[in-house]
Amino acid sequence: MSKILMIEDDLELAEILTEFLEQYDFQVTTEDDPFKALSILKLEKFDAVILDLTLPGMDGLEVCEAIRARQNIPIIISSARSDVTDKINALELGADDYLPKPYDPRELEARIHSVLRRYDAASELASESACDFKLNESAMQISYKNRPLELTNAEYGILAHMIKKQGMVVSREDLIHNVSAINEDSSNKSIDVMMGRIRNKLGDKALIESIRGIGYKLLK
Repeated sequence: MSKILMIEDDLELAEILTEFLEQYDFQVTTEDDPFKALSILKLEKFDAVILDLTLPGMDGLEVCEAIRARQNIPIIISSARSDVTDKINALELGADDYLPKPYDPRELEARIHSVLRRYDAASELASESACDFKLNESAMQISYKNRPLELTNAEYGILAHMIKKQGMVVSREDLIHNVSAINEDSSNKSIDVMMGRIRNKLGDKALIESIRGIGYKLLK
């Protein structure tokens, strides 16, 4: 049974969608307060998030960005906001799908299954290819496909951190604060430059995906 967190302030709609989805073996938790929803995500594991954009106290786009900055979880936007800019912004911030209201609950169920299949496939691929990287922290050495990489201390720190968070989105700020070889006064631009050098040394630029406005994700 897949666990879904629905962040929706229209409780009548949330109840209708919950009753429908439960017929398909989804366990749905509903929260109308975005701040409480983010707290719940820290404490419990969910398989997907259904997110409204018009919420009390915090815009849904901000919620989307906050979720994506720390979790690799499917996010489906469910919103009555019809401005194409909202859709573009949501997708750029890491949403996986955008479903404009009103819609048939059957379409939501189909979208959830679709995005869960994509994530499952990506997770299997990451697991199969995880052995491509070998991290030796005592020697500060990383090998990719049995080829030792010649990395600076900062590049080693970045890639080591990415390997530990493989498949998750890592923000530039996260790298600046958690990689000791990077000066805390470093700019996002300097992180982008170092990431470009790492991609070149790996020999496969597609390994590290850029997440616009947030940071990067190591795909393999």
